[in-house]
Amino acid sequence: MKRMENISRSPWISLTTSTIQGLTTIHAYDKREQYIELFKGMNDTNSNHFLLFNCGNRWLSFRLDFLSAAVTLFVGLFVVLGPASISPALKGLALSYTIQLTGTLQYTVKLSTELEARFTSVERLQEYITDCVSEAPRKVKHAAIPDGWPIKGAITFQGYQMKYRENTPIVLNGLNLSIAGREKIGIVGRTGSAGGKVFIDDIDTSLIGLEDLRSKLSVIPQDPVLFVGSVRYNLDPFNCYNEEAIWQALEKTYMKETISNLPEKLDSQVVENGENFSVGERQLICMARALLRNSKIILLDEATASIDTETDSLIQHTIRESFQDCTMLTIAHRINTVLEYDKILVMENGQVSRLLH
Repeated sequence: MKRMENISRSPWISLTTSTIQGLTTIHAYDKREQYIELFKGMNDTNSNHFLLFNCGNRWLSFRLDFLSAAVTLFVGLFVVLGPASISPALKGLALSYTIQLTGTLQYTVKLSTELEARFTSVERLQEYITDCVSEAPRKVKHAAIPDGWPIKGAITFQGYQMKYRENTPIVLNGLNLSIAGREKIGIVGRTGSAGGKVFIDDIDTSLIGLEDLRSKLSVIPQDPVLFVGSVRYNLDPFNCYNEEAIWQALEKTYMKETISNLPEKLDSQVVENGENFSVGERQLICMARALLRNSKIILLDEATASIDTETDSLIQHTIRESFQDCTMLTIAHRINTVLEYDKILVMENGQVSRLLH
């Protein structure tokens, strides 16, 4: 029962946390009643398990106390009516141990309950170990990676396939595409587990470790990711850049004034999920992070989706100036975002429909 109560508590806490964080969105879409009913259902489920556990605990405690009292009674009768050949000291010792039996039984039951409850966490870890598909290795021994790779930033897709998850339709089907170094490609249209090959500067990315691959790319996502810590930590988590370079990156992304106005500037704290910054500001911080890395390949997933049009145009100017020596792939919903790119890739039904120059 305690295990069931623990299992039912996690979704309830998760729903409460996500509801508090998304109150504005819930009010905007008028989903209050839906979330209230969902909360009531999860709360009732958890409360039922909690009440069952406590009722079962009281039920067991009563019977354990009754059993202890019965044993104590029989031992007491034995002490009083027992043969005289048994020394009074042994009789007193037996009665003393019997009186302690109640507490010992209760403690044993409590330990067994706690042990089963703790094993809920072990079950979750076991689920991750056995059921989750492992990533590719972080490091691949003897991987043939030239010094300074990638130099040009050329990308080649050969028969590439991808889907978001297992048992879902393929969203990229047989993609064959070559992108020259320093080219800017805008991707328009609806774009897991993957198949086929991707080459960067003639190096098959499936033959190198994830750490080597990811360290050479910069991704500016549609949903910005900020970590709990200082602004400096979010921009430069490995302390690779000096303060001047960080401020330059912030200036190029029009965040210098915002960060300068914070009480502790770069040492100001970022709360969970970056809730003390607007969505647009979070995306600008992610852009500053990418500027600091100065990677040869930049991936933008509608990175300016939550920024007004005027700021978007300023950011596009920054992208063109700061990333002019980089290969860029931009997934865009605003067509003006990619109008000045070298090529526009139109995707339809998971395949290349048109490639506009």
